[in-house]
Amino acid sequence: MSPTPRVTLYGKPGCHLCDDARAVVAAVCAELGEEFEEISILDDPALAERYGEEIPVTLVDGRQHDFWRVDPERLRRALSG
Repeated sequence: MSPTPRVTLYGKPGCHLCDDARAVVAAVCAELGEEFEEISILDDPALAERYGEEIPVTLVDGRQHDFWRVDPERLRRALSG
């Protein structure tokens, strides 16, 4: 059984900010040996209601970390701490 990914990225297809965030999250996670999961808010009405105006949203260890843009240094610090 693999461990639960520490990073979750909420977004939706066709979102250019989501594409940018995915690239940053993927690079930082690969660098640090971490996994991440990506979830489309379109698959869950509650997520669409909660995050619809803020996507992409990243969570680290279940807590909201960033929205709209992902700062790679800030994400590295959160995952290293």
